Amino acid sequence: MNIKFHNVSKKYKSKQALDNITISLNNGIYGLLGANGAGKTTLINIFVGILKSDQGDITVNGTNVKDMGLNFLTHIGYLPQYPRFYKDFKVYDFLLYISALKEIPKEDAVKRSKNLIDIVNLGDVAYQKIGALSGGMRQRVGIAQAMLNNPDILILDEPTAGLDPQERIRFRNLITKFSENRIVLLATHIVSDVEFIANQVILLKEGHLIKQDSPEALMNEIDGKVWLVSTTDKIIREDNTHMKISNMYRENGNVQMRVIDDHKPDSSAMRVSPNLEDVFLYYNAEE
Repeated sequence: MNIKFHNVSKKYKSKQALDNITISLNNGIYGLLGANGAGKTTLINIFVGILKSDQGDITVNGTNVKDMGLNFLTHIGYLPQYPRFYKDFKVYDFLLYISALKEIPKEDAVKRSKNLIDIVNLGDVAYQKIGALSGGMRQRVGIAQAMLNNPDILILDEPTAGLDPQERIRFRNLITKFSENRIVLLATHIVSDVEFIANQVILLKEGHLIKQDSPEALMNEIDGKVWLVSTTDKIIREDNTHMKISNMYRENGNVQMRVIDDHKPDSSAMRVSPNLEDVFLYYNAEE
């Protein structure tokens, strides 16, 4: 499976939401990373047909999606940023209903619904109303409905927003399970969600493509630009406006700062290994 975005652009009045985005995706997990307003949801909405681009083309295995018609949607499983559920539906009944909308034969729908309920660990609540479930459980219902048609392409827009750490870890593990032999596009501004599971990261900023590479390669690019600085409250109050600080904590009476800078910010600064959050801050933080 191969997806190519070629010079995809979109403008909302005076705001350029996407500017000539060109990327290529093969089987694997792709983290679509960027601050709020970077263009992540716009790119997804264009891909799934909710929005039309102002220019550019998208191809799947060399065929323009515009020429594929509704058949294109059979290849996609989609979990939107704000999924809507019929709260009075029981989980199992809801999956059967979505299966009918996707025109999945009834026998297959029953089998897939039961199988997915087990996979996403909702067996104990399969006959409970969705409105009574926790946020994490509802997200698992969301990914189950996205997988009903066994899609080649799985699109997840901010799937872990609002989840507690345990549910986020559970959800990341589910995504990895579902990623075999398909393309998974995971849009998020939560860096840790992609650092551990993404094969590649697509970094957007204000509608522009900044980087597309593996997390390891992106971290290697800023190796030597992340520092640990030990300082005092007085110095922080007087002069820290020029620094990109990714983390601060107190230790032994001093304040330890993790600073991203092209140059050694202080004579006592110690070089440390970068993480993906440092990469995000390096390209996104304002001076």
